[in-house]
Amino acid sequence: MKATLFAVVLAVVVGSSGVGVPAQSAATPYKLGTFAEGGRTFLGLVLDDSVVIDLSKADPSLPSEMKQLLERYDSVRPRLAEIAAGKTGRVNISAVKTLPPVMPRNILNAAVNYTEHAQEMASVPTSTAKPAAAPPESIAGIWTRKPGDSRHNPYVFPKMVGAVVANGDTIRLPPGRTQVDWECELAIVIGRATSRVPVDQARQHIVGYTLENDVSDRAGRGDGRHGSDWFLGKSHDTFAPLGPYIVPKEFIPDPQKLPITFTLSGKVMQDSSTERMTHDVDEMVSYVSHIMTLTPGDIIATGSPAGVGGAKNVFMKSGDTSVCTIGGIGTLTNPVR
Repeated sequence: MKATLFAVVLAVVVGSSGVGVPAQSAATPYKLGTFAEGGRTFLGLVLDDSVVIDLSKADPSLPSEMKQLLERYDSVRPRLAEIAAGKTGRVNISAVKTLPPVMPRNILNAAVNYTEHAQEMASVPTSTAKPAAAPPESIAGIWTRKPGDSRHNPYVFPKMVGAVVANGDTIRLPPGRTQVDWECELAIVIGRATSRVPVDQARQHIVGYTLENDVSDRAGRGDGRHGSDWFLGKSHDTFAPLGPYIVPKEFIPDPQKLPITFTLSGKVMQDSSTERMTHDVDEMVSYVSHIMTLTPGDIIATGSPAGVGGAKNVFMKSGDTSVCTIGGIGTLTNPVR
């Protein structure tokens, strides 16, 4: 994303303790990615979405694996800022292959986390996103509702890591499956081990953000057994395009104020904002961490806004191009075959 999208310079940088400390200087904005060149992979620092600096060449002492870099991010951030401000070692990003920025141990996706998406899916005959019959209650030991909170409880499902592909990789339509849909989502990247974290401390455990296209097979399983089948619907090979890069959280002052759009072969299908989320990024991290321990590099995709194909009876077909864009984060583009 162009540097102009990062024009807001933070007056306070949040450290690993979560305590605000004065920023010593306006940092050159950068993103983190994983790349391949000449049979080897390397971590790269991306500037203006156009050039990449090979971190292994810029400073061999830095971690060479993305999960390790994310875990140590607070301590290596000053060195990364120095590298970003330098003028050497820059390579045109078109000269290397972009890989998924991280291969997480876990991918957790929020279901129906935008009000308008819930409304559009409620009218789809095969959808399970139906209005609750009664006001929701707290989930004992996991999610405590505050007085007056009328929102539904968070709903999260796992997506198989084997479905992950990179920016530019092909989304492959499974044979015989004719209702393959898109869901453009802001994805949280975890930076430290996280278990049972309160909502007001969750941001300390987020290292940055990326994009996920939660590709979905809407055709169902034919027998309705045990209700919906999230494995069949969500985890086909190539159904988790991820990336292209990770944007450190200091360059995203407010993750709840980002425009989000999706186009299919040039036609706008989704046009919304992350401010329309039902449960925000901090609430999603807290909720998931009360069920499982999150580890560096884990992904929580925060749900799709309205405009999915299932509500329009329009689905991906061979030859389409899928483009998911979130302001300040980047653009994730994948051909469909």
